[in-house]
Amino acid sequence: MPPEDLTPQEAAQWARRAGLPLESERLDAVTATANHIQAVVATLRELDFGDVPPASAHAAILEVRDAAV
Repeated sequence: MPPEDLTPQEAAQWARRAGLPLESERLDAVTATANHIQAVVATLRELDFGDVPPASAHAAILEVRDAAV
């Protein structure tokens, strides 16, 4: 297990701090979900978006659909 993964005890502690006490039967699922989210975010942080313009730089074109033939 990588050191950044949460343990079930840590997940329960964070949930209590947030005011969301977890039932013991949900603890494993919540821990696995939190660890998956952390892995996805870590992957996104590694991506280089330096050459990608912000979304505001793109012009959205509204397509008008006309059903008349």
